[in-house]
Amino acid sequence: MPRVTFREDRCKGCELCKNFCPKGLVVMADHINAMGFHPAAVVEIEKCTGCATCAMMCPDMVIEVEKEDKKVG
Repeated sequence: MPRVTFREDRCKGCELCKNFCPKGLVVMADHINAMGFHPAAVVEIEKCTGCATCAMMCPDMVIEVEKEDKKVG
């Protein structure tokens, strides 16, 4: 399962990551960050494929996607 990390303190709530997630797993949090915005977050992480589209669309490089190494054998 991939690991998706959002730097909530830097998110300006532009929703690009939310709009481009092919699985619809990115949502805007109910709480407000220090900048006064609703930061993005991932729900149902077990459904995430690790495509990193959210990270590519983020203009502020707030999102980091790490794929789990698959061991063969």
